[in-house]
Amino acid sequence: MTRASSAGIPSGLYPRVGIFSAILASAGLPLYIHLPSFAARDYGMDLATLGAVLITIRLMDLVQDPALGWMVDRFAHRRLALANLGLGGLALGFALLFVLPPLLAPVWWMLLALVVVFTSYSLLQILFYGQSVLLAGAAGDQHLRLAGWREAGLLAGVLIAASAPQLLIAAQRVAPYRDFGLLLIALIAACALLTPMLWRPRARPASSGSQIAWRRLMQPAVLWLLALGLLNALPVALSSTLFVFFVEDQLQIPQLTGLFLILFFVAAGVAAPLWSRAARHWGPRNALLAGMILAIVGFGWAANLPAGSTAAFAVVCLASGAALAADMVILPAAFATVLGRMDLPEGLGFSLWTFAAKLALTLAAAVALPALAWVGYDPTSTQTPQPAALNALALAYALIPCLLKLLAIAWLFALPKGLIDGRKSAENRSQKRV
Repeated sequence: MTRASSAGIPSGLYPRVGIFSAILASAGLPLYIHLPSFAARDYGMDLATLGAVLITIRLMDLVQDPALGWMVDRFAHRRLALANLGLGGLALGFALLFVLPPLLAPVWWMLLALVVVFTSYSLLQILFYGQSVLLAGAAGDQHLRLAGWREAGLLAGVLIAASAPQLLIAAQRVAPYRDFGLLLIALIAACALLTPMLWRPRARPASSGSQIAWRRLMQPAVLWLLALGLLNALPVALSSTLFVFFVEDQLQIPQLTGLFLILFFVAAGVAAPLWSRAARHWGPRNALLAGMILAIVGFGWAANLPAGSTAAFAVVCLASGAALAADMVILPAAFATVLGRMDLPEGLGFSLWTFAAKLALTLAAAVALPALAWVGYDPTSTQTPQPAALNALALAYALIPCLLKLLAIAWLFALPKGLIDGRKSAENRSQKRV
């Protein structure tokens, strides 16, 4: 069975794409945003220990993600069952992490819960992004339309998951993170009821040997894009890991943490379909470059903000949120287009893509958190952090991400010509001019 043509995608699938994206969001960036604060305040875990937990889980992904990608390709005819398995595992993991009291030492209990959460998340993400390859095939413009819906839903879910704990804390709930976990479980159950038809169309026969599939994936185009995805994910991984600490200790306005998160993700959600249109009109490469430049211009000056800079940091959140949407819409669509154009295995392909994104988050946590602890920054302390510790926090939160984004821009310019835009997109634009 061949991959789908762009004309054959039922319009009713688009809302379900957004719904499923919203659930995926709960185990992505919001979890990394909340984990440092949750682990320190509820589990009494220091930053260095949390960094070790996160790097342990990502090391597990070195084996797990490729295995999950193979499983998605091998059991392509059972995608609905795989989706339900992943959703059930995600609900269980959130229950272990936020709802149930620890039955083991806190560090081991958190490790167990995060293994369940991230294994389920990996399965769902690989399955979901791989399905977009089956739906849109080699049509780059169609991938961008799907990406607009997918990332708008994803960022809407991020908005809910990122702000809910802060809103529950502001409402003075007795156990805000327990209530947060129950909310996530209820949303997962709703998603399972609303999205079964997403997995029924266009399943293709099981793939052949995994060794052959891996060799086929080792194409220069795939490796170039994976490297760009990793480089481009590092800045947002670092800033999201340190976001709560920066607002609470550098800006000293912890009561506005939830508001800032809402502004950031509202900007991203509004911008996602706009970036999709911009990429179809000007080309994905030009639109992506514009988003990367916006990220630097809108974010770099945050390091110089003094305590109480509410309005200025709100502008930073709006600009950086809009810039993030460009990354989340254009890059996965470009990668999916390459997989579709070259008829490569989508499950294994997106297992590499998700691993690159999670590796960025892990590197950020594993390097930044122990480094800040080494210079004396302790978010659990009731004492005001020393100036040297706050300077290090501002450097890690704002300036280093901008330097990493410059490296990603340099890599974008080094990519082979036409790789991001794709040959079919270029042909379509030429025909329009004629």
